[in-house]
Amino acid sequence: MSKQINPYKDSNLGKKEQVAQMFNTISGNYDNLNRMISLGTDQGWRRNVLKMVADKKPNSILDIATGTGDMAIFLSKTNASRIVGLDLSQGMLDVGKVKVKTLKLDKQIEMILGDSENLPFDDNTFDAITVGFGIRNFETLEKGLAEILRVLKPNGIFIILETSVPTKFPLKQGYNFYTKVVVPFMGKMFSKDQQAYEYLSESAKNFPFGEELNNILRKVGFKNVKHHPQTMGVATIYESSK
Repeated sequence: MSKQINPYKDSNLGKKEQVAQMFNTISGNYDNLNRMISLGTDQGWRRNVLKMVADKKPNSILDIATGTGDMAIFLSKTNASRIVGLDLSQGMLDVGKVKVKTLKLDKQIEMILGDSENLPFDDNTFDAITVGFGIRNFETLEKGLAEILRVLKPNGIFIILETSVPTKFPLKQGYNFYTKVVVPFMGKMFSKDQQAYEYLSESAKNFPFGEELNNILRKVGFKNVKHHPQTMGVATIYESSK
């Protein structure tokens, strides 16, 4: 397992509290800046997640680290009767609730404040669970994954969408420059919190990906684990079941 990366190096708070503070700070600009940083490709990756989940015809879905609700909104196209978006950051949820209400999805999507490592749900509650660009923000990865396994129904699907590091030249070198130099600069210019975007870049670079993350999922107890690299390895979708 890689070393733990925290958003604010000079803070005495734990990682969960720092992550909540960071996202509360950048929530107002997060959506627009995220589109700029990903060059819009994140929407295509979410559509791929949607297809995987929709194929299972779930009735209930939990989207963890939902942020401003992008993934939950995409998942509304599955026709699931219940979608819960859960996040540590009230600031991100407040933005997401406005989006959900504007789209008239508030009867289908519920946005709640919660901790991925202490999920407020009974065992075997959801047909499908997703985490989009949030798994690397878990304070204790295996504890969070164990909680997800607990609340997932037998034969339910669990999908992770997360950034990963390209391994082939010259994309790897270009990716390293972009994430180390360009992303923090854009964060400083547009969100006024350079540390937040330095953290997002550093945590992406140091988080386990590919077969390493597959093995962690298997260790926790997930079955049928496989991964699908996206856009030449810039992101990866991980698919598993209970």
